[in-house]
Amino acid sequence: MVKTDIKSLADIEFQLHWKSHYGTHTDCFFAERVSLWRDFLPKGLSENLLNRHIGDTVDASFDAGEIILNHDPSKSFHIKHSQFENNFIPDIITYPRQGRFYPKGILKDIANVFRINMVPFRCAEINHSNILVDFNHPLAGTKLHIKSTIIGIGNKKADMGGMCNNWIDILTTWPGMQIRWNGQPTDFFSDNPFARTDETPDRTFYERPRLVNHIDDTAIVNISGLYGNVLNTGDNVLDLMSSWKSHIPPHLKLGKVTGLGLNLEELNKNDQLTDIVIHDLNENPVLPFEDKSFDAVICTVSVEYLTNPLAVFKEVGRILNHGGCFIVTFSNRWFPPKAITIWQQIQEFERMGLVSEYFLLSEQFGELNTHSIRGLPRPNGDKYYGELLVSDPVYGVWAYRR
Repeated sequence: MVKTDIKSLADIEFQLHWKSHYGTHTDCFFAERVSLWRDFLPKGLSENLLNRHIGDTVDASFDAGEIILNHDPSKSFHIKHSQFENNFIPDIITYPRQGRFYPKGILKDIANVFRINMVPFRCAEINHSNILVDFNHPLAGTKLHIKSTIIGIGNKKADMGGMCNNWIDILTTWPGMQIRWNGQPTDFFSDNPFARTDETPDRTFYERPRLVNHIDDTAIVNISGLYGNVLNTGDNVLDLMSSWKSHIPPHLKLGKVTGLGLNLEELNKNDQLTDIVIHDLNENPVLPFEDKSFDAVICTVSVEYLTNPLAVFKEVGRILNHGGCFIVTFSNRWFPPKAITIWQQIQEFERMGLVSEYFLLSEQFGELNTHSIRGLPRPNGDKYYGELLVSDPVYGVWAYRR
């Protein structure tokens, strides 16, 4: 059986595990052709990946400061409001909001910061006289655990120069953006965030059935896997904003599965549903169910269309049994005319932060989890194969009814 050695090019799934004050977080990244000789991995991890077979997993824990620099007070400093360029994005007025991330290039008169710099920083605090900006990594000061699983093994034929990848930098570039700064709620709610380009009734927009997959097959498998890990045998499940597929693992034997959506033809095509309810949540966020009617609620690639999400999340809390789970999954694809403004303005990991705020501000849930999956190869035969190199990312946020 083939084992890794110093000449190996290994395909590795990295899982970054960490905790915040209010939740547990896992960020997965699939790395292809990792050179165990050339590429950078933390000491200890690289050595432990040698002499491994496909399917083997290596665990490594790192104290705060070992692979991400600890918080540096000099990287948190005050600027004037005039140093934040509101017209940085053409035709859009951008305001600094507490807890949000922006590209460094939006700032003026900061040493070693130039307009083309797209590295994100955080607006930590804002008052009438100045803005506290934080250039520290959002995971500074956080203990990290990395699980590395060997997916494939190959060998390089020769050393001809080339790039040296820092896979830990790649793995940790965006994680951390989904959590609050110092426990303070992130301001996603200023500037009319729930406005949409198309404000016509949703029933009209969704009148025509769309019997297509909105994410690729690999992303569907990943969402199905998340549901399979969270849902339990015998659960009565509500599929919120349902369509012609629910992406629930077919082997999972549930109780009833109720689909709530807008298009009857789509729902009738969904063979996983046992009940169908036509209901427009943006017209009326009150769910047409009794208290404690369900053991779990899922919402797949649809949360970005909610115009009154806090009311909906409170309603989900009402109809869930104690300890019941509400799991929300999404990707980076949507119908632009119907997606809310804030969703289209923020970075992908910040969207997990936005959904987390829905959970936290509803005051109905605890044990928050976020989960991301990125970097997997795009499946052969996908309509975007050859145009897009990797599968659609998958993001999940879930929590449990208190």
